Amino acid sequence: MSEAGLLTLVQWLSPAFPVGGYAYSHGLEAAIASGQVRNAAALEGWIATILAEGAGRNDAILLAEALKPRADLPALASLAEAMAASRERLVETMEQGRALLATTNALKGDDHPPMPYPVALGAAAAPLGLPAGQVLGLYLHAFGSNLVQVGVRFIPLGQTDGQKVLAALHPVIQRVAREAAKAGLEGLGGGALRGDLAAMQHETMDVRIFRT
Repeated sequence: MSEAGLLTLVQWLSPAFPVGGYAYSHGLEAAIASGQVRNAAALEGWIATILAEGAGRNDAILLAEALKPRADLPALASLAEAMAASRERLVETMEQGRALLATTNALKGDDHPPMPYPVALGAAAAPLGLPAGQVLGLYLHAFGSNLVQVGVRFIPLGQTDGQKVLAALHPVIQRVAREAAKAGLEGLGGGALRGDLAAMQHETMDVRIFRT
């Protein structure tokens, strides 16, 4: 394992990296506004479901496939686009993927075209030589951390309560990362229907803080 590669990946997944993840709530803003998520316990349950049964799990599977040698990146990108459950979800994954590659291409001298976020990350991270499970775990941690911060800002919660929620999600993150690393494309699917519906409802909100 390359220590330099690990530090590079941590940099890419940091909130300071210009991907703009802070602008996207993944439909959570609508769930909070409608009263479905009112406190730390509800926030933990909501995010755990997204990670284990929704876009988090599917993103991790797509990322695992994109990390493989000779991965068919255009096919994976098309599949990732097709799996977006709403217009805003498609915007979210495409814009974050575009932003990631714009910067990593400049840093590394690559020329990857825009792709959905998990496929883009796989394309950029494959040369780092890191174990797939580690890459997936850090990706899911960043995914969950961003949604926790949505809750902290919009429910609102205190920062300590937010960190407690994130810590409680660690076992889910570890399990999903292990499973996704071995699942293959046949493992894609999900059942986080309330999350998908919230993402659709977000598109019609009159007042919004987040882009999705």
